[in-house]
Amino acid sequence: MIALLAAAGLGLDWLLGEPARWHPLALFGAYARRIELTVQPQAAGSALWARAFGVLALVVAVAPWVLLCARVAGLRWIGPVWDVAILYLAIGHRSLHEHARRVRNALARGDLEHARRDVGMMVSRDTADMDITRISAAAVESVLENGNDAVFGALFWFVVAGAPGALAYRLVNTLDAMWGYRTARYLHFGWAAARLDDVMNFVPARLTALTYAVVGRGQRALHCWRSQAPLWDSPNAGPVMAAGAGALGVSLGGGAFYAGEWHERAALGEGAPAGPEDITRALRLVGRSVLLWLAVIAVASALFTGLKAIGHA
Repeated sequence: MIALLAAAGLGLDWLLGEPARWHPLALFGAYARRIELTVQPQAAGSALWARAFGVLALVVAVAPWVLLCARVAGLRWIGPVWDVAILYLAIGHRSLHEHARRVRNALARGDLEHARRDVGMMVSRDTADMDITRISAAAVESVLENGNDAVFGALFWFVVAGAPGALAYRLVNTLDAMWGYRTARYLHFGWAAARLDDVMNFVPARLTALTYAVVGRGQRALHCWRSQAPLWDSPNAGPVMAAGAGALGVSLGGGAFYAGEWHERAALGEGAPAGPEDITRALRLVGRSVLLWLAVIAVASALFTGLKAIGHA
């Protein structure tokens, strides 16, 4: 059953894409912003006090919706439809393709201005002065990382905990994107959201990295994962991006400007610098990974059902 629901949710996402208007995650973002504006000013003082209010904001933002989701998912007749709908809204596979294809198409036209603008919608670094290589690398990095954040993370938690798990993952991931910055405003207030996102991504990120190795250049992917991931700031993005770069046989990473400041970043992968064609190759890598996940989920589900039947015999 879980395999059919997962396939239906992924299929619905690929067929419809994200809702053009009134996306629930956008509404959740507005809701979370209101909570932040109410709670964050009270967090002035010690780091411990700010973290305590950050935990409170996280619970108030996420818990009601996850509990409501669990309640609806438990209803006999609407439950499966609800599961598919939540997974559809939690996954952004088609959206990832659309954003990356816009960058690739702009580069194919030689339109650097639009390519810089479009890749700026995928990454948080400064894009105004990027050349073709840096634009391509940024897009490939985003595709690889968001393969986990926008697809496999939600799918993993859906398999583990159903619709409530997928929803909790997506909401925490959204809060991390809003509050997980190391700035004076968010360093302590956003600590809980950032750490919970790290915890929830720990297993999915490593499964994603392993999947990239299986469907790509496996030996090189595993080598890059082992040697380069520990040098990356993020404990979960490092394995995903290092393995993905190795699986594609391209060089990524390196320094970049963020808000006008240069940040040194470790090199990732091996091979030639990324080019426009590698954006397409990265999308195909994620696509093959999705098919492998569905196959594994189907086999595991069938085995579990068989063992359960034997146990009741």
